[in-house]
Amino acid sequence: MIASSVALLFTAPDLMVTEMTDASMGVIELCVELCAVYAVWLGVLEILDKTGLSAKLAKLLRPLIKFLFKTDDPETTKLIAVNMSSNMLGLGNAATPCGIKAMKRLDDKSGKINAAMIMLLVVNATSIQLLPTTTIGLRSQAGSMTPTDIIIPTLLATTLTAAFGIGLAKLCEKIFWRKKGAKK
Repeated sequence: MIASSVALLFTAPDLMVTEMTDASMGVIELCVELCAVYAVWLGVLEILDKTGLSAKLAKLLRPLIKFLFKTDDPETTKLIAVNMSSNMLGLGNAATPCGIKAMKRLDDKSGKINAAMIMLLVVNATSIQLLPTTTIGLRSQAGSMTPTDIIIPTLLATTLTAAFGIGLAKLCEKIFWRKKGAKK
């Protein structure tokens, strides 16, 4: 930002204030648009929680969550399920509070990261995007005629990265924790 401001100052100083004002307005418009998208989906997540559907989603995802995270705690399972479903809807920022709470519940108080915590980090970083709402909102705001054209490529790409990330985390878990367990 500083470099571009200095370059603009030397090349077209009369445009400096105009460009800065236009950029600020663009940022405000983008924030309002994204707030609307997040408000809708956070409302949907709240409705899911109030109607008990998040508990049913947790029950549906329980076998996968148990395999990935090795947890039987129903509250942790629910938090992970809501986190995963938020990420699948492209709401990474909405998923963060549940992810933080789940991470705290997965902590074994040893002061070190454990395999379940690493898996949660990997699942969050590589989450499958069924509906990339944030990106669709950004494309729509930028004037794309077909903002939803990215759904299938995004689904394919995120499915591959999630499978690779989870597989690699499981492999590292077997190698690292097996060696760690053998030393004790």
